[in-house]
Amino acid sequence: MNFAREGYVFIGIAAALSATVFALALARRSWTLWLLAVVVTLLALWVAYFFRDPQRTGERGPNIVVAPADGKLIMITEVDEPAFVKGRATRLSIFMNVFSVHVNRYPVDGVVRYVQYNQGKFLNAAAEKSSIENEQSSVGIESGAYRILVRQIAGLIARRIVTYSRDGDTVEQGERMGIIRFGSRVDVFVPLDAKLRVQLGTLTTAGTTVLAELPAR
Repeated sequence: MNFAREGYVFIGIAAALSATVFALALARRSWTLWLLAVVVTLLALWVAYFFRDPQRTGERGPNIVVAPADGKLIMITEVDEPAFVKGRATRLSIFMNVFSVHVNRYPVDGVVRYVQYNQGKFLNAAAEKSSIENEQSSVGIESGAYRILVRQIAGLIARRIVTYSRDGDTVEQGERMGIIRFGSRVDVFVPLDAKLRVQLGTLTTAGTTVLAELPAR
């Protein structure tokens, strides 16, 4: 199994802590320490599981938008997006829980034309106002005739958003674009006339699930 490079330190610390507690339990022959060692080991396994980074394949094409995140589609909303889209758009919000793969992927091919990081609060990522008030990182991609915006949003537990994107980068659909640690949300803004291929409650897989089809222009 592959792991996200941002998780190496956490996986290493968790593994070292687990080994240390097991060594103490063996040396002192304490049932309390044995129980603690089992708990710490389960925690270490969860940390490794959280930072897993599986390969992803699926439908590709210039007229489709794939999911940038694993999780559950919790909102489909028509909104104004003045920063990059500069007009009305459909926002699809994907909520990631602590058991989701947290590596995020580009939904379309194109060129990065907008990167903006905003500090903010750490409200529940499933709440509507978190899209405005929470800490977040936005990446705007010019894909042919379209502008697609992806927004990584921190949540109650998340305290670190990592975005690989740089202005002017040429990116590929399904390629890794970043990671959010420990529970969060990713919004995708698509044109109003895009044909949605998902509905509320859909469980998405980053780089695989097709969210929408873009009309030919």
